[in-house]
Amino acid sequence: MPDPELLNQLLRLLASLTEESEGYLEREDDSQLWYNRGYANGMAAALTALGHGDAVTRTIEPDPYDQARDQQHLPWGKAYEHGRDMGERETYEVF
Repeated sequence: MPDPELLNQLLRLLASLTEESEGYLEREDDSQLWYNRGYANGMAAALTALGHGDAVTRTIEPDPYDQARDQQHLPWGKAYEHGRDMGERETYEVF
């Protein structure tokens, strides 16, 4: 059984990153926003795969992956993809 406090910490981070990166689709000049949103979505994907999808949807409304995926060949899209990969990988590593 995973540590409930660790899950709560991850959910707080997920909520914070999602809130801070709101409007990222309109900010092609800010790759950090795209990275942060990708990281949050990677976290959400990993937590969902680990059986915590209900907790994720109570915390945030996950983005449809295709919203950013069609931008993956551009600098901000690459930042999003890298963030998504890191968010997913690091969530699995700590959880």
